Amino acid sequence: MSKKSQSKKQERAQSLNYLGKDLVRRCAAHCELCAAGSVPLSIFEVEPVPLEPQLKHCLMICELCQQNLLQPKKMQANHWRCLTTTIWSEVMAAKVVAIVVLQYLSAEHAWAQEYLEQAYLDEDEQAWVDDWSL
Repeated sequence: MSKKSQSKKQERAQSLNYLGKDLVRRCAAHCELCAAGSVPLSIFEVEPVPLEPQLKHCLMICELCQQNLLQPKKMQANHWRCLTTTIWSEVMAAKVVAIVVLQYLSAEHAWAQEYLEQAYLDEDEQAWVDDWSL
């Protein structure tokens, strides 16, 4: 990695850390996808990532959720049964990730398709879902 790209990566990480306090307050020390508590959480930016970090594009998630999102071919499907509540989240980024994960899983898991059938998306949420896939 070049010094310039490393510097940009560090700048982005620092910008994300400025959002940390608001994210921690919003998530109440629980993963915003699976609701796991008493576990380390990290900031996850939901695609498409804006030029400058934005609170509405960030989630606090646990390591297991992050691993599943970053390596979808190794996804642990049963972990995502928790999304039955996340699809109703007031945090749009969490709702969008839930729908995208369920769409990914629905080809092989009937329960994921059932959850999708229960979900409702407004126009902005649907547009965001359409802009991102695993």
